[in-house]
Formats: sequence, C-alpha cells, structure tokens
Amino acid sequence: MYALSVPVFDRYLGNLMNVLDKAAASAADRKIDDTVLTGMRIYPDMFPMSRQVQVAADFAKGACARLAGVEVPKYDDNEKTLAELNARCQKTRDFLATLKPEQFTGSETRAVKLTLRGEPVEFVGLPYLTGFALPNFFFHMTTAYALLRQAGVPLGKSDFVGGW
Repeated sequence: MYALSVPVFDRYLGNLMNVLDKAAASAADRKIDDTVLTGMRIYPDMFPMSRQVQVAADFAKGACARLAGVEVPKYDDNEKTLAELNARCQKTRDFLATLKPEQFTGSETRAVKLTLRGEPVEFVGLPYLTGFALPNFFFHMTTAYALLRQAGVPLGKSDFVGGW
C-alpha cells in the first residue's frame, strides 16, 4: 500500500510543481499576473485552477495519512499565486517523506471513514486508494494542467508524466 501511494503521489506532486514553475515562467515572459492563471476555470461552476492544485495536494496527504493511521495535516486554503501553490505541493511532499512503509502494514483492509457532501462514507483501504483517492488526485491534477495548457503555457505530456 505504501508503494501504491506515497511514491506515486510524491512523483506526481513533483511533476505538478514543474508544471507550476513553467506556468510562472510563461506568465512572467508574457507579462501576465499569475493570479490570472490561478483564477482560471473551465466552467463557472467548477473550481479555479488554484483550488484544483489545493484539492490534489489534499488527496495526496489525506489518503496517505489515513492509510498510515496518522492525523491528516490541516492546511489553510489561501494560496493565490503559482509560487504559493508550489509551496503547498512541497509541504505535502515533505509530509509524505515522514511516512514509513511499516505504517501502511494492513492498511489494505483498514476502514477509512470520511464525510462527503455532508454524508458519512466508509471505505476499505485498497478500494479507497485505487478507486477514490488516486482517481480524484489525478482528476484535479489533470484539470490544473489542462487549464494552464489552455492558457497557452507551453506544456506537453512529458510535463505531466515526468521522466522515466
């Protein structure tokens, strides 16, 4: 469970940080205030790009904390700039680095209790990770990537998936 979670979230948060760096460089080159990018949405009822990054980081830290049996770190959702979003990703990666494989022993069958849209929901560890946490993490990461790409940030698939 550790191998399916911590290294995966860590790698892709690192990739997201590189995407945010490219977005910052692109904004600077084009003399665009980067909050224009962080405020972009695909549609008015969807989260802005900044919230997409926040939620991706939340899924990474939340899933790993719950599976490791530790308290989920609480972050204020006050990031407005690309640099602040990048720092949130780094803070999440720093948290992930504190987790050890032995903390995940037995987590594939551990009960994971959440409240979603005001309703209590209970998962079992492995389906929680593979069917809920990872898909949600990648949904929000992909949406952030797509918003930046649509804004003209020169990104490609290799920026999303990273190097081999």
